[in-house]
Parts: sequence; structure tokens; C-alpha cells
Amino acid sequence: MKTLLFLLSFFSITSIVSAQEQMVVYFDSNKHEPTVKENRKLQQWILENSNSKILAINGYTDEDGSIGFNDTLAKKRVNYIYNEIKDRVKIRDDFKTRSFGKQHEQSANKAENRRVTIYYLLEKDLAKENEILGIEEVKAEVPKPEIEYPEKMIFDNPNGTKSEFKLDREFMKKIGNSVAGEKLKVDNLNFIINTFAVAPESRGKLYELLLVLQNNPKLKIEIQGHLCCMPTDRLDLSTKRAKAIYNFLINNEIYPGRLSYKGFGSSQPIYAIPEKNEHERAANRRVEILIVSND
Repeated sequence: MKTLLFLLSFFSITSIVSAQEQMVVYFDSNKHEPTVKENRKLQQWILENSNSKILAINGYTDEDGSIGFNDTLAKKRVNYIYNEIKDRVKIRDDFKTRSFGKQHEQSANKAENRRVTIYYLLEKDLAKENEILGIEEVKAEVPKPEIEYPEKMIFDNPNGTKSEFKLDREFMKKIGNSVAGEKLKVDNLNFIINTFAVAPESRGKLYELLLVLQNNPKLKIEIQGHLCCMPTDRLDLSTKRAKAIYNFLINNEIYPGRLSYKGFGSSQPIYAIPEKNEHERAANRRVEILIVSND
């Protein structure tokens, strides 16, 4: 079996000491096996702590000899203790060993430096293991449930007929899964020319936004209107169009504190004004949704 030597400890010495449980085994000078007396003490500790849990094993040496020699000796002492303990006392899954050779704070008493310290928890303390060690439990993030949006909606027309609109389910999912700061364009949301009235063929886009907000109660958005063609928005049409969408959502019982709106005129064009063709004009003439929060 590979030896577990000189690895960084998962816990700092400070946090381990706070557990207040430790067992110290002392060694003779230049020896990596404990004396008969110390080994007897170790074996007795193992018998009495079969239900305890080891947190770390740390090895030390005195100042005699070179740094390299003492570090090797400290490793051997740690390895000896580990091999005596493994499979006999519980060890944390993330257990590591750590050894300190000559490069640690020395005691004035050389005999106290020739030691291995075992840090552990008693069985009675295992229920509050993480609390003792100062480890915050990380709760697994619960993914949002997948929402199944309808594929289409049917609307009653003023003349008594019905209109059917296919809904963009991918767009709705994209908004629902968005994070704060994202901005999404609402494609195919058109208005009657020179007005803030939504074109009849675009009614489905309003309901897409409504359904997303109804199914994502923590979602907050800003509705942003943009115009094409003219350098100035003399009628403030971009704001009025954004407000028209805002009013539709409010009238359908979306809490006003989740919504805001703003018009930018033609100050943020995708294509330079004047545009070269209808494709560029259509791209500039748009509504975007800014995700304010979606916790």
C-alpha cells in the first residue's frame, strides 16, 4: 500500500486543535518506532477509540540533524502511526497526513519535539463534527423544475372569430433560465406604424412574456424599447411601446414591483443610422428584455 506521507492536511492546525481531542506518542532520538511504553499507550488508545474519528496525524522531530534527515524521520514516524491505526479507528474520508520535521516551532524540551500528534473526535462529538471543525455545509443547489409551456394559444377576436398563435417555447425557457444582467431580444414583436399599439399578429409575443412571468415568480425584468430610422424620438414612441407591454402585464396581474420599462429611441442602434435596407431597420426597431434578477 502506498504510504501517506507529507501531504497537506485538509484542516488547519488551528481548526483541528479547536476539537480539543488529541493523542501524543513520543519517540526516542533518531527512532521512527515508539518505545515499548509509548507503543503500549498507543495500542490502548486504539482499543478505547474504535468509534472515534481521526482528523489528522502530525509528526515532529527535534533540532538535531539536518533538515532533510529530520523531515524524513518525521515522515517515517507519521507512517508508522498511520499503519498501526488504519482499519482500526475511523478516519475522515478526506483524511490527510501532515508531518513537521525540523521546520516547526521547537519546544525547549527536546523530548517534547520527538512526537506524533493524533487529532481526533470522540464518538459523542461526531454528530457535530463539522460544527467543531468550523466547516460550513454546502447545500446542493436544487435545479429549477423544467416548465412545460404550451405550444400555442387561441384568442377570441372582436368579430367573434378565433385566432391561433404558435408560441416560441424555446424563447420562454431561455428567459426563465436567464440570470441577472442578460438581455434578450423579443423577435417578431411588431407595432402598428407610428403607434404604440401591438400589431394583431404579435399578440402571442405578449402572452409568451406573461406565461414566463407567471411561471417564474422571482423573475424581475426591464422592458426596453428601441426605434429605427430617425436620430431623435420626438414622440417618445420607444418609451410608449415599452410601457404598452408593461401595462399589458400589469393588467394581467403581474406585480408592478417585478417590472419596469424604458425607451432608448434610436440611441442604441444595432446598425448605424440611416440604415441601408429594411433588414437593418427591422433589427434596430426592437424590444429587448433586461433581466434584473432571477433568484
